[in-house]
Amino acid sequence: MRNRRRRPFPLESEVPGFAEYLRSERGFAESTIRNYRRHLDEFAQYLSRTGITSFGQLSPAVLAAFIVQYRPKVAPRTRLGFCCHLRVLLRFCYREGITTRDLSGAVGTPQIYRLNDVPRSITWDDVRRMLEAVERRTIRGRRDYAILLLLVTYGLRAHEVARLTLADVDWKRERLQVLARKAGHATVYPLAGAVAEAIIDYLKNGRPKTEDRHLFFRARAPQAPITPAAVSSSVAFYLYKAGIQVPRAGSHTLRHTCVQRLIEAEFPLKTIGDYVGHRSPESTRVYSKVAIASLREVAMGDGEEL
Repeated sequence: MRNRRRRPFPLESEVPGFAEYLRSERGFAESTIRNYRRHLDEFAQYLSRTGITSFGQLSPAVLAAFIVQYRPKVAPRTRLGFCCHLRVLLRFCYREGITTRDLSGAVGTPQIYRLNDVPRSITWDDVRRMLEAVERRTIRGRRDYAILLLLVTYGLRAHEVARLTLADVDWKRERLQVLARKAGHATVYPLAGAVAEAIIDYLKNGRPKTEDRHLFFRARAPQAPITPAAVSSSVAFYLYKAGIQVPRAGSHTLRHTCVQRLIEAEFPLKTIGDYVGHRSPESTRVYSKVAIASLREVAMGDGEEL
C-alpha cells in the first residue's frame, strides 16, 4: 500500500506552529482545521502571486486588496468564515512576534443580513430532466438515481445520504430513518415507492457484496462507502448533463427544491423545518422570500414576458 505523504499546513514555513495552536490551544475539531487549511491555501496563493515573501511585508492595504479579490468568488457566509480565520492567524502572528503589530483589525467582518440569501432551487420540470439524464443501466447510474431521489424527496443533506446504512431502511414498515441530523435529532420518513424501487434496483444490481453496512458505495475501486463530496459532485454532474444552470450546483440544490415544493404546497413553515431537519426556524423562513424575489424581477423588467 502506497504511503501517501501528508501535505504541509499552508504558510507553515512563515507561521510555524499555527496548526498545532488551532488543535491544542483552541481545541478545534479536525473538520474546522480543514476549513482553515482551505482558506489559508487561498491566502498563500495570493501572497505568492503578489510577490510577498514575508509576513513582515503585510499591511492593511495588502489585506484589503486580497479581500476585494476574494469577495466575488464565494458566498457571504463563506467570506465571513474566511475573514474570521484570517483574523485568528494574524493575532497568532502578533503574539508570536512574526509581525510587529496586530493586523487582525484590518480584516473587517462582512455583514450577513437576516433572510439575506434566496435559495437556489430548480423547477420540478428541471428535476425530471435531471433524472432522465441518468444512465440507469450502469452501476453508477443505479446508485446515483437512488441518491438523487433521496435528496429531492426528503431534502436530505449530502452527509446524511452518505451515512445511510442498510439498517436505516425498514422494509417491513416501509420507513426510512435518518439519524444524527444537524439539528441533533433523528427523522423517520415514509418510504416513497419510487425511492424504494430505486434502492432495490441498486441493492440487486449495483451495490458490492461486502460486510460493510453502508448503503451506498463508490462505483470504482477502491471499494469504500461514498463520501458527502461525491454525493454533491454527482448532483452537479447531472445538472450540468441536463443543461440546468444554477449557482453553486450541488446536493443543496435538491434540498432547496424539496423545501420550495413544500412551501408552494402551503405546508406550515414549522412542519417543513421539521421535515428537512432545520436547526432554526430562520433557515425555513428564508424560502418565503422566493416569490417576492420573482415578483421583483418582473417589476424591474419591461413587461414583455407577461
